[in-house]
Amino acid sequence: MSAGRNADGRELQIPLQQCALSLAALSLAQRPWPSDHVAGFLPQHGGFRDHFVATPEPKYCCESCKLVLCNPRQTECGHRFCETCISDQLSKPNPVCPEDKEPLFKDKVFRDVCCHREIMALRVYCRSEKNGCKEQISLQQVMDHLNVCPYFEVPCPLGKCKEKMMRKDIPEHLSWKCKHRETTCEFCMQKMAMTELQKHKDTVCPSFPVACPNHCTFPSILRSKLTSHQHECPKAHVTCSFIRFGCNFKGLNQDMRDHESSFASEHLRLMATRNTTLEAKVEDVKGELLERYKVLPGLSSRLSETLSHYEEMREKNRQLDQKLNAMQVKLMSSHSEKLLEMELELRSLRSVREEVETLRGTVESIRSRVATLEGGRGGANPATHTLETQLSRHDDMLSVHEIRLADMDLRFQVLETASFNGMLIWKIRDYKRRKQEAVASKTLSLYSQPFYTGYFGYKMCARVYLNGDGMGKGTHLSLFFVVMRGEYDALLLWPFKQKVTLMLMDQGPARKHLGDAFKPDPNSSSFRRPTAEMNIASGCPLFVAQTVLENGTYIKDDTIFIKVTVDTSDLPDP
Repeated sequence: MSAGRNADGRELQIPLQQCALSLAALSLAQRPWPSDHVAGFLPQHGGFRDHFVATPEPKYCCESCKLVLCNPRQTECGHRFCETCISDQLSKPNPVCPEDKEPLFKDKVFRDVCCHREIMALRVYCRSEKNGCKEQISLQQVMDHLNVCPYFEVPCPLGKCKEKMMRKDIPEHLSWKCKHRETTCEFCMQKMAMTELQKHKDTVCPSFPVACPNHCTFPSILRSKLTSHQHECPKAHVTCSFIRFGCNFKGLNQDMRDHESSFASEHLRLMATRNTTLEAKVEDVKGELLERYKVLPGLSSRLSETLSHYEEMREKNRQLDQKLNAMQVKLMSSHSEKLLEMELELRSLRSVREEVETLRGTVESIRSRVATLEGGRGGANPATHTLETQLSRHDDMLSVHEIRLADMDLRFQVLETASFNGMLIWKIRDYKRRKQEAVASKTLSLYSQPFYTGYFGYKMCARVYLNGDGMGKGTHLSLFFVVMRGEYDALLLWPFKQKVTLMLMDQGPARKHLGDAFKPDPNSSSFRRPTAEMNIASGCPLFVAQTVLENGTYIKDDTIFIKVTVDTSDLPDP
């Protein structure tokens, strides 16, 4: 039974058999409608506009919109307003109460819970009163009632239909009126929407009767059996089954039996001709296979020779790998021994440097004493001349030692940091001393040890001006890249085109390295094949300001590190 109300407001029980509803339609009709499909309970602005059973008392009405209060708020002066109305008043400059003109303050306005409770208990008529609902409920019960009210207008529950109807009319709508209601094809019993039924019958229904496309004597055929009927239809156009043997007859299916019986001898002749042709081809294939069998022994021997040659090449390749490994081990051992020798010699030369410094102090002391003696005596003597000669000889020895020391230092750095992967890590010790020498124009620039892009690749080095060069002189550290003459230049591609990255390494925990990168200019002489020992340097005169270099964490233990990277990813083998 389905419950509703008649015009007198009494409950009426409607037998479901009279409505002829499916179980799905009944379920949708009796299900409470979701609250988001019901008109909003709270008004968007102002108070409630519902039809109250009894006229509300003035204390329940807003002083602004004069409607029944919605979410009542009470001011300091005792007047009540709707929540949206008091918000409008407070948004004005210098807000005042419209009743007594008292100033309004947002923090003095409070929610009137007691008044809200009393208003929600007021009796109202159903909002579907115009559709015939006579229900009287409290304002608080409006939403609950609308969710089940049989007179409330709702959209079709199927979703695709745009019509609206009262909730009590949903069963009738779903049973007879809705264009999108579910129906069943009377031929194949498949369920679908009413709007798709005719298209289903006209196009895909397997049990729908259709006429033969050949207009034969069969009045109608099920669509699912139409394909098999085409093979039996007397009016169907077919070709002779002996077409593969050369018969070109085409005609109706009903004429095919007469053709097959009258042309039986012709069909046999065509089959005999085809058989003769096939036998000739078989003989040709046999002859060709015999010829190929004769070649197989020779191919087999050649394959054996090729496999044997392949094994020999593998063995040679293995031996070459062993030799290469042995040479690498020997080379590394030789480098290690030379490095150890150079380190020992460098230590001895450092002790010699200390002795030279001591000797230099002694010479300076003697010079001052000689100058004092000459001033006191007013003239030169043979002893003074002898001392000057000794001093000159000591100066020459000092210069020779300094040159040897610098040369050994450079050779030690070359052996210590040589690389063959396109990357240079250049460690520059004694930064302060070398910087002072650059400022004093003694040693303006320093060259790094050479490094290579591979064992047979480009030979390169870096050049640094600790006191700057050109535009950066006196203010910046200038860093340049130099292409050097190598032993395998004849096998390499010129001009030099690899990307170069210059970087000053940060030795602090932040690792904020300073760097710059460039692609070589192919028209510059700096990147052509060297004809001298090295090309003109190319790089960055303003690489890093000396204030940044010396005030950061780029110098530690009087040492800086410079990194130069050459992109070797696209280098071909020489």
